[in-house]
Amino acid sequence: MEKKIIKKNKALLKKSPNLADYEKTYRSFAWSKVEKELDWFEGKRLNAAYNAIDRNATNFRKNKVAMYWEGNQGEKKKFTFAELAMLSSKFANVLKRLKIDRGERVFFFLPRIPELYWGFLGTLKRGAIAGTLFAAFGPQALLDRLDNSDARILVTNEALLPRVLEIASKLRYLEKIILVDGESRSKKILSLNRLMKKAPEEYQAAEMKPTEPAFMLYTSGTTGKPKGVVHTHQAILHEHLTAKWVLDLRDEDVYWCTADPGWVTGIAYNILGSWSVGASSLVFEGRFDPETWYRLIDEYNVSVWYTAPTAIRMLAAGDQELLKKYNFSTLRHLASVGEPLNPEAVWWGLKAFGLPFHDNWWQTETGGILIANFPCLDIRPGSMGKPVPGVKAGIINDKGEELAQNEIGNLAIRPNWPSMMKKIWRRPKKYRSYFINDWYLSGDLAYRDKDGYFWFVGRADDVIKTAGERVGPFEVESALVSHPAVIEAGVIGKPDPMRGEIIKAFVVLAKNYQPSEALKEKLQKYVKSHLAGHAYPREIDFIKLLPKTRSGKIVRRFLKAQELGLPVGDTSTLVKY
Repeated sequence: MEKKIIKKNKALLKKSPNLADYEKTYRSFAWSKVEKELDWFEGKRLNAAYNAIDRNATNFRKNKVAMYWEGNQGEKKKFTFAELAMLSSKFANVLKRLKIDRGERVFFFLPRIPELYWGFLGTLKRGAIAGTLFAAFGPQALLDRLDNSDARILVTNEALLPRVLEIASKLRYLEKIILVDGESRSKKILSLNRLMKKAPEEYQAAEMKPTEPAFMLYTSGTTGKPKGVVHTHQAILHEHLTAKWVLDLRDEDVYWCTADPGWVTGIAYNILGSWSVGASSLVFEGRFDPETWYRLIDEYNVSVWYTAPTAIRMLAAGDQELLKKYNFSTLRHLASVGEPLNPEAVWWGLKAFGLPFHDNWWQTETGGILIANFPCLDIRPGSMGKPVPGVKAGIINDKGEELAQNEIGNLAIRPNWPSMMKKIWRRPKKYRSYFINDWYLSGDLAYRDKDGYFWFVGRADDVIKTAGERVGPFEVESALVSHPAVIEAGVIGKPDPMRGEIIKAFVVLAKNYQPSEALKEKLQKYVKSHLAGHAYPREIDFIKLLPKTRSGKIVRRFLKAQELGLPVGDTSTLVKY
């Protein structure tokens, strides 16, 4: 099928891009040149939070609004770079008082409220490792992550506290629970407000080696528990560059990244890289709602918008009359991430806003954007784009050998770009499994065309991408099996035009339970409450047996092939099914 191209012209480029000549820059690029854009301490030390906030609190951006915040109920707040520097310093002093030292873990279990943002920054300034957890997580999801990380501090609120208390007795290393909106009630549960009142306003950010850990995120895999991906302070070098060149951010921008900091995008491009380049950010606590989103763009004069393909598809499928009610003239650059962006969504952006969405590709493990549709390049709708300068991408076979153009293979990256993960927490063998023949294996299948554009084909494993979120089948299966009605469960991702994929479960019922629609609804609610609001099966089939290998491993590819009417492949290793 012929792939149409969106040619860049003055109408689509309201300003000259920060990266004007991609090909020339790519050929001559050196990371050492970009290092000069950050502030370094003596001895080649740095601190990511210092570069994001503190240095801007002492230069011409001091009194500039860094964050416009709007809450669920329409509450509005503004924070300048100087105010965020002060609040994050006070929080760093809180951690100092609580004897949290360099490298120790501080986790945040909060909705998108200001305390999450300056608390995260304060943790990095202290030299501790910050971890973020989605507010939708249930007790089991919390236990898996907090127990594995040995987190000493958890920051949460009154609404989420009951979930924490369900599992607190099982957390051996959790010393303090800090409430952002409650009073102290014991030696373990403390009031953030009281702690902050006593904390000094000045704090000298820890001078960290570039490769020392800064933050960690848990991402789901196909088997086993979620894995803790650890990123370093030097990640901000890559995040700064890509915020400037891919998102095209600059001082005068009001930038809206809709991602939650429980997801790597919300950290890399709503806390670190975006503030490092000096943009003002909009943070909205509330849920997706088309009219509210359009109002926010209009009211806050958003100029750069970074969102997920699922949201774009839902907007495109919604009431198009809403577009006529609001003014989008301030928008100048649109970008998307989280899953492949289908061409229809790119064309819809052009129709709705006069601007196309620019897809880009990266992962939790990569820490920053690696392949992108740059503002200066023509767009080939459906393509991931071209590699970021300083990044060598390739298509390889399973032996680590590069393939020719238009051949489908493993999407791989040459290691040691600045934001590459440092390790998988407590799982060195898992970390090593990402690499072959001096390539980082992404787990994605793709191909490269004759002009150097990369095209996503599919996942090489069973991880489900639903509405931009990665969901591991094992977690959903575990939640289902914990219900008394379920003996076994197998979970797959099923293609869906709106969400990319939906979660589908195949369930073997215990005796005395009969298949029914009512039971399906009960199981769906059960998984929502125990795991996360987005990680529940939208479809459930009741079956008598699951396909398994002789070692007892569920063969999800068999379930998926049967569901989609595809060839099931080799079944010689399966127990009779």
